[in-house]
Amino acid sequence: MAVTHVLIVDDDDADTMMIEEALLSEPGPPVVNRVGDGAEALQYLRRQGEYADAVRPDLVLLDLNMPRMGGHEVLQEIKSDEDLRSIPIVVLTTSNAGLDITTSYVRHANAYVTKPIDLEAFEEAVRRIRHFYSEVAVLPE
Repeated sequence: MAVTHVLIVDDDDADTMMIEEALLSEPGPPVVNRVGDGAEALQYLRRQGEYADAVRPDLVLLDLNMPRMGGHEVLQEIKSDEDLRSIPIVVLTTSNAGLDITTSYVRHANAYVTKPIDLEAFEEAVRRIRHFYSEVAVLPE
């Protein structure tokens, strides 16, 4: 099953734009939605408020450092929720701190990717994530 819907959870407009460009530059691009913090991500995923009609994403790209509710808290909430825990979550963040990496995996992140500083490398990392989850991994229905 190809990844047809991606949710980006990131408060950085520039990073979000680069992620979207990389995702949309490939053949058969997914529908991409974005929220700017963890609290909004949970509303989206639980289809609450303005997100009542939101489509369940096939993949979530999650930043760690955000206002209101950070990525670690979001990850813990999603993976503790019986209805949401099967959604693959890739932590895509600037942090390469060992504690962030370990905490993310302890909270059941499916992968942890440090955002490359170089634009080309950044976009290639995003394309590889999508390729893996579209072409290699088998996702739940």
